[in-house]
Amino acid sequence: MVVIKWLLLVVAFIIIAGVIAGQLGLLKGTQPADLGVHEGRLKPPSNTPNSVSSQTLLYPDHPQRAYSNIAPLPLKGDAAETLDHIAGIVKAMDGAQIVKREPDYLYAQFTTRIMKYVDDTEFWFDPAAKVIQVRSSSRLGSGDLGVNRKRIEFIRQELGSS
Repeated sequence: MVVIKWLLLVVAFIIIAGVIAGQLGLLKGTQPADLGVHEGRLKPPSNTPNSVSSQTLLYPDHPQRAYSNIAPLPLKGDAAETLDHIAGIVKAMDGAQIVKREPDYLYAQFTTRIMKYVDDTEFWFDPAAKVIQVRSSSRLGSGDLGVNRKRIEFIRQELGSS
């Protein structure tokens, strides 16, 4: 019985310490310096199962190729209209902040409410494919519990419903 009480105290301490670390910003990670479009590509997906990318197939030997592959977003009007619409959807989402907006590119950060983890999400109009290429990735951890995929699929749904 005493061992169980001590285990519960240790678990409670770890949870409280994690929440405090998150609230202090210690779990947000560092913004990647290599985001954006380089030679017609967004950054490759992460090497761990915590990101999705519509350009995963450009990296045939990537270790997370199957996990990270996601379809690009279709145009809804022209590129500028589509990115404006995506920006509106993103602005309405919890924890979202648009960091960079260019005529053919949108970069947003999503911060979780309690632990303050940050995910980097990019949208780019690919003129060759005539779609919006996407990439969404967690900065920390080796898994994302499917959050990045759910986020992009939610945006896809919202984009299609208007």
